[in-house]
Amino acid sequence: MALTQTPAPARSDVRSGQHATTPPPVDRPYLRHGTMLTVGAVAWAAMIAAFGFENDGPGGQYGHNAGALLFQLGVLALLRVLWRTNAIGDGRLARFVLRAETVALSVAIVSTLSDFFGITNLDNPVSLAIDMFWPLSMLGMFLIGIRIAVAGRWKGLSRFYPMVAESWAVVTVPTLGILGPGVARWVGAAHLLVGYAVLGRIVARKTVPVDGTEPVEA
Repeated sequence: MALTQTPAPARSDVRSGQHATTPPPVDRPYLRHGTMLTVGAVAWAAMIAAFGFENDGPGGQYGHNAGALLFQLGVLALLRVLWRTNAIGDGRLARFVLRAETVALSVAIVSTLSDFFGITNLDNPVSLAIDMFWPLSMLGMFLIGIRIAVAGRWKGLSRFYPMVAESWAVVTVPTLGILGPGVARWVGAAHLLVGYAVLGRIVARKTVPVDGTEPVEA
């Protein structure tokens, strides 16, 4: 019995000299940081929608401030990513700005904890000064968002979206003053979801090759 072998037909859909390549393995070192920011933004948005910006009553005192605290911790995680990636530059001024913002946000966290435990007294100059760090820290994040876009260290959507997310204060605070708390609560909650919650997912998806070469945008 004769045996014959027929060679497989040549592939016509592969160009000459073209070889299949395997993408290099990548890591997502900022997954937890981004997730913290998203969870915090969603939590605070829910509390603002439920209780507004007032701390009156147990719901406002505990629920609102617990959500705010989670959000602030998420922003601290974001600042850590900005530091590790040199998002606003790698010079002394850039590092000073991030340190100053971290200090301002840490004092704002003290203000939130003070509100949570019901010991804030705005008639006290020290308590009033601490309370002012809340809006100051949020304004600082907006300026940092602009700097991220200018520096161009982050690429793609992540270059410009921080400026959108971190405009929360410059959008919500004027709305509160002009249209009142009834409208501002919904604007503030929606802005957190569209802004910081989405930014958290963008940060979480940032990847770097496991060999430590240049970062790859998701």
